[in-house]
Amino acid sequence: MGSLSRRDFLKLCVSTGAAFGLSEMLLPDIIQAFSGPQAGNPPVIWLQGGSCSGCSISLLNSVAPEIGEVLTKVVSLKFHQTLMSANGDMALEAIRDVQRRFDGEYILIVEGTVPVGGEGRFATLGEQSGRELLFADWVKSSVRHAKAVVAVGSCASFGGIPASGPNPTQSLSLGDFMSSRSLINLPGCPSHPDWILGSVVHLVKYGVPKLDKFLRPTMFYGRCIHDACERRKDFDDGVFATKFSERGCLYKLGCKGPMTFADCPKRKFNGGTNWCVGASSPCLGCVEPGFPDVTSPFFVRMDQYGPAGTAPPEGHKTRLLGGEV
Repeated sequence: MGSLSRRDFLKLCVSTGAAFGLSEMLLPDIIQAFSGPQAGNPPVIWLQGGSCSGCSISLLNSVAPEIGEVLTKVVSLKFHQTLMSANGDMALEAIRDVQRRFDGEYILIVEGTVPVGGEGRFATLGEQSGRELLFADWVKSSVRHAKAVVAVGSCASFGGIPASGPNPTQSLSLGDFMSSRSLINLPGCPSHPDWILGSVVHLVKYGVPKLDKFLRPTMFYGRCIHDACERRKDFDDGVFATKFSERGCLYKLGCKGPMTFADCPKRKFNGGTNWCVGASSPCLGCVEPGFPDVTSPFFVRMDQYGPAGTAPPEGHKTRLLGGEV
């Protein structure tokens, strides 16, 4: 990775502001990291299960570099069912080819849950001899042969919306579906392009980054949103908004920032344009394992939080502005 040391890389990741996107500053390293076997780096398989494809769209919205050009011209991305032009047997053979030729060397990225209800038929990927090929089986075989596994988005990381109650498809997060020695979770609804690109670059060049107890890279998920929020001073001064158009802390409108870890206030989305609280919406806690069941109802104040940076107390009650629910 040129002359950039791991320490400098980490400093860059945690200090990037809205004016300079991580993906722009790391463009040469991103290209090198994704250039595949020719540069001594592993190819990538990206599988999509129970999801809305929002994390793929988020990645494509990376404006610096223009990620579409990177993915089509320099990336060793061997399979992505939404982006690739191939289809049918030709597309599926790309997975098998990587598994054979790069056994134990490639990186597997999974977006979305693994549905196991209905004998796994809620998510299929192709067919053979008139029989559906189950997404769950593709995940099993791909995990078994992968060097590292990355769960992109809250659905793959923790179950997210597809696994929320009543969960008729019996969707599972990747970690709940099967264990992996080197699983990295990149939750978010959607996950930020910088979180994806930065984590994969670190994985390729330096190995697995430092992770928290939920297997999230601490360089992106290491600080409580409440502590970095631009409305924190309003909270300290006791200035609270009572409707979304007002100034003031959004705590009483259901902001889950005190229980959420991510660098959204600093990094922002859409090329550093804005983030949820900046758009006068409470943080929904989408990067946390309890999203959305524990963090909902969304625009409802919790009766109590734990200390800032912790999950809500077990059995917590939520409170509407006019009463309990």
